[in-house]
Amino acid sequence: MKTSKLLLLLTALAMVIAACTEAADTTTTEGDGGATTTPADGEGTPTTGADGETSTTEGGGTPAGDVLAAVQDRGAVNCGVNDAVPGFGSVDDAGEFAGFDIDFCRAVAAAVFGDPAAVEFVPLTAEQRFTALQSGEIDVLIRNTTFTATRDGSEGATFLTTTFYDGQGMMVTADSGFTSIDDMTDTSICVLSGTTTELNLATRMAGIAHTPLTFDDNEQLQAAFVAGQCDGWTSDKSQLSGVRSAWPDDQGGPEALVILEETFSKEPLGPVVRDGDSQWAQIIDWVVIATIQAEELEITSENVDTFADTESAEIRRFLGLEIEDDDGNVSVFDAGLGLEPGYASAVIAAVGNYGEIYDRNVGPDTALGLERGVNALWTDGGLLYAPPYR
Repeated sequence: MKTSKLLLLLTALAMVIAACTEAADTTTTEGDGGATTTPADGEGTPTTGADGETSTTEGGGTPAGDVLAAVQDRGAVNCGVNDAVPGFGSVDDAGEFAGFDIDFCRAVAAAVFGDPAAVEFVPLTAEQRFTALQSGEIDVLIRNTTFTATRDGSEGATFLTTTFYDGQGMMVTADSGFTSIDDMTDTSICVLSGTTTELNLATRMAGIAHTPLTFDDNEQLQAAFVAGQCDGWTSDKSQLSGVRSAWPDDQGGPEALVILEETFSKEPLGPVVRDGDSQWAQIIDWVVIATIQAEELEITSENVDTFADTESAEIRRFLGLEIEDDDGNVSVFDAGLGLEPGYASAVIAAVGNYGEIYDRNVGPDTALGLERGVNALWTDGGLLYAPPYR
């Protein structure tokens, strides 16, 4: 009996010593994401926050789950973009980035810093974009990128609220004689490599003899198309509309090209962030949602500063204005995103509501001339719908 008690005592003592030794090898810190545990020697290791998500430190540096803090320390948002698609992401004659996606980059900067200019644009090809995201070179990817199951599951990426519902199409020269994709037997078709368009093309052309010619970027593809190497150019219809709108006059201008009527895929486009940081993902999500909510509430860049006396509790919550309850208590609604309560007001003042962003860059009165269609608000028969801001 005495021997058994002695063995139990020795076992308990050994467990205490082991626990103390393990504690000496790690350092626990508290942050916005909850407690994390890091080796005392500073080596990189997975860390788990309160939400159960895992991030990784690199050489003792900032954990992947602290993107907001890293962005604030840097003083700018690094936004991965396209610089070769008119209307969505391109560089104008003055050397400035402009377009639908570019405005959403600026909206993120306005939300985080109150300054839409606090953003660094990082041009990326289709093949570079996920590598840049995974490596932390960019904080957010806002570059005509389709939300798919494989990308969401295997690229270390989190896809967020769709900003543009698109579909794949085919563009040909006006004198080609093609009026339908089914007519394009024994043709060569230009397509960007590393995109969903390759698979979609193969699926649509099943049973139709054709040769896909792949290119790394639009500049190479366009040169091949101009040289007559391909009979068709397939991509998202929005991108084809952008290319067509800027087609050089010495090559016949926009009228020299025709986008065939058929749409043969679903291409939901929107922002993407790295996996492992729910706070940063929520920030990007609610920045996009803020532009949609503003349009629903008929708040624009021109009138956003006129609601100081509004009696609408919904608008006051949304714009971060003071709200007085029945007991006379005054408060400001805070969604808990880590942003200033009035971030939505800063976003709308900087870039406008969703309708303004759309109409300014790609709408009916632009060179692209795109009708809202499915990109209209749900109240107008479209797919855009803002979750309740409460």
